Amino acid sequence: MEHIVSDRDVFVRLDPGEEIHQSLQSLAKEGIISAAITSGIGRIEDVEVGFLDSDGVYRKTTYTGPVELLSTQGNLCPGPDGAFTHIHIVMVDDNHTVLGGHLFKAIVTITAEIHLRILDDEIRPNMMCRVAGDGDFVKLELRRE
Repeated sequence: MEHIVSDRDVFVRLDPGEEIHQSLQSLAKEGIISAAITSGIGRIEDVEVGFLDSDGVYRKTTYTGPVELLSTQGNLCPGPDGAFTHIHIVMVDDNHTVLGGHLFKAIVTITAEIHLRILDDEIRPNMMCRVAGDGDFVKLELRRE
């Protein structure tokens, strides 16, 4: 992974074999603790996506791929065990069938290019964090100080 920072914008390039969540979470070691993931494109495989059902349980499906990553949105913030990424994607298979959902895992096959927007310095790490919710859900908690 390589990244550059311009003001509050972070541009990330992921290389083959890199996992999206792990790579973006590693930005916390560079001081990028809270950010909005605004876009992402690329080619990925071994993609695990799902949705949260009404009982708070994630229903997952794995696509061995490869598939084209069309769109990525989410956030990076502190979590119960360190940096936490919550990502949703839209992808398309080689038959032009569009799929998507909550991203659990994706391995880059050729490249992925992702943009993040660092949140204002006024948002301190303890103001935005992930906490255990009902079922599998890890809730975003916002605290005003």
